[in-house]
Amino acid sequence: MGKKDIKVAIVHDWLVTEGGAERVLNRLVRLFPRADIFSLVDFLNEKERENILFGKRSTTSFIQYLPLAKRHFRHYLPLFPLAIERLDLSGYDLILSSSWAFAKGVRKKPTQKHLCYCHTPIRYAWDMMEEYTANLSWPKRAIVRYVLQRIRQWDKATSQRVDRFVANSQFVADRIKNYYHKKSLVVHPPVEIEKFSFWPKKKEFYLTLSRLVPYKKTQIIVEAFNQMPDKKLIVIGDGPEFKRLRTIAKRNVEIMGYQPQKVVVEYMQRAKAFVYAALEDFGIVMAEALCCGTPVIAYAQGGAKDIVEADSGLFFHSQTPQALIKAVRDFEGRVFDHHAISQRARERFDPTLFEQRILQIVEELYG
Repeated sequence: MGKKDIKVAIVHDWLVTEGGAERVLNRLVRLFPRADIFSLVDFLNEKERENILFGKRSTTSFIQYLPLAKRHFRHYLPLFPLAIERLDLSGYDLILSSSWAFAKGVRKKPTQKHLCYCHTPIRYAWDMMEEYTANLSWPKRAIVRYVLQRIRQWDKATSQRVDRFVANSQFVADRIKNYYHKKSLVVHPPVEIEKFSFWPKKKEFYLTLSRLVPYKKTQIIVEAFNQMPDKKLIVIGDGPEFKRLRTIAKRNVEIMGYQPQKVVVEYMQRAKAFVYAALEDFGIVMAEALCCGTPVIAYAQGGAKDIVEADSGLFFHSQTPQALIKAVRDFEGRVFDHHAISQRARERFDPTLFEQRILQIVEELYG
């Protein structure tokens, strides 16, 4: 059965913004332009819809139509398993889910195939439950923990509906094996290599870029550079920690807030190194920096181990300012071939390689 012969449904958790998962979705839609798209909710604006879905509309669940869903759809979390299971996909040959939460739980018939590109098993139902509930009052924490435990049970049970898992990193593949007891293939997500082009002239500043939320550990980076007044740090991103980081930042640390992509790319191209302290399932921003020829200094866990190689950066092994300071000192004692870094990254994360691997796996499902 060839690509043109199968009727494809693409299922995405929810469509509310442009992020890393949506870049993967964009490539899946490009691969299967005749596919129908399904999602729990779809609140994309027209520009986002064109960028992600080439203007296509998705079929949504009943969550879309509940009161205040556009701003507060996450409050309906206990209903998500029911909502995703009510999507009718019975008319399709192949179900292709792009899932970090609930999309992989869709129902299917024995005659259908389900390929799941798994960004991660549900984090707040598995390894991050304590972190997500730590600041809640006792009664609310007890209720939320009960709901998340039920979701965890559902998540594990519905993993049996998937015929083939594809993980975005070895870290996620290990989590799939640990939580679902299923094997998976690793296919790294695509990087928009044409936007993150090589730039040879590096300047004397370090860069970090992320949403400014606690688990990204940007505060560790700021605190480290506060103790290195001779080194300049640029922080790009916005979020709940923005004001506090600006308050604690010393004169050599510039908290720029949100910046348009053109500005982001310029800083990424010119940075001496890109610094990242979060534990990520993949962490596509590190791959984007490498495509620019910019070395990466990263926390030595999670997806970073799939991205950063010995000749493209280095790791620090604990999420502390002291460990990062040592890594920066070590970094400055090394010489990097920026052109080779860019060339290697562009070969590894080329979108066409992602597309070829997905098509190959689909063909194997029908082999």
